[in-house]
Amino acid sequence: MSIDALLFPGQGSQQVGMGKALADASPAARRVFEEADDALGISLSTLCFAGPESELTLTANTQPAILTCSIAALAALREVVDVQPKLCAGHSLGEFSALVAVGALAFADAVRLVRLRGQAMQDAVPAGTGAMAAVIGLAPAELEALCAEAAPADGRVEVVAPANENGGGQIVVAGHAGAVDRLVALAKSRKAKAIPLKVSAPFHCALMQPAADRLADALAQVTIGPMRAPVVTNVEAEPNDDPGRVVDLLVRQVTHRVRWEASMQRAVALGVRTAVEVGHGKVLAGLAKRIDPALTVLPCGSPADLDVLKGLDHGDPR
Repeated sequence: MSIDALLFPGQGSQQVGMGKALADASPAARRVFEEADDALGISLSTLCFAGPESELTLTANTQPAILTCSIAALAALREVVDVQPKLCAGHSLGEFSALVAVGALAFADAVRLVRLRGQAMQDAVPAGTGAMAAVIGLAPAELEALCAEAAPADGRVEVVAPANENGGGQIVVAGHAGAVDRLVALAKSRKAKAIPLKVSAPFHCALMQPAADRLADALAQVTIGPMRAPVVTNVEAEPNDDPGRVVDLLVRQVTHRVRWEASMQRAVALGVRTAVEVGHGKVLAGLAKRIDPALTVLPCGSPADLDVLKGLDHGDPR
């Protein structure tokens, strides 16, 4: 069985204790955590391994923590397997991890960028102004129409739009709290399931423009290197191997929806059958089951996972 693709999780997969077993077992993983601590000037490793949870779940900490766990897992994987993926992809924040994996971003630059990204996204909208909700059971076009219906309020238009197309009929919307509330009510009136989410900000919508601007300024100071493999981007759901497009795609991603379902469908169309979810948790594996049963996603977040991956036949049967 060959590993065709590497997938990297985004925010939501964090948990106190993540990465510790890998760092204990793998010198390469341990070095990644040490590099993150040096790059940020804080003990991110302690935050990942021991918490407290209240600090780990702050967006400015969560984003570099998840990226660091993913790159540590990748380093540990490369110690035991010569993996040469056809492509990589990452869910939201995970796109930065994917870009590190293919050589476009240096890890130290990436961990500093996502810390800034997390803080900028938190700062972009005052607390209580925005909201997100998961909607299940509506076609994308129908949900788009409901968003347009929910947007007007008291003579003005508020933001509400799809933010994450996760697959299996689940689409997350984001925007002004009032507009999201109206959207939830409209969705329920159409017999769809709509669940308000406990989030700190309305990610991946137009309200994130201040965060996109701050990220653009930071990315302008970073060198983008050659890409060893293409990355299927969240914005376009198409593989990109042009380093000259990386910055624009990362900036646009902050305010645009995450097209994860379309990204995975495109990966399958390009021949991906077996992928590895690199980092803590199995969120992407769960989404893959809903998107296309032809896509098998194996975990790589613990020493036990590495043992399984090491035992696979990594030859290309074609």
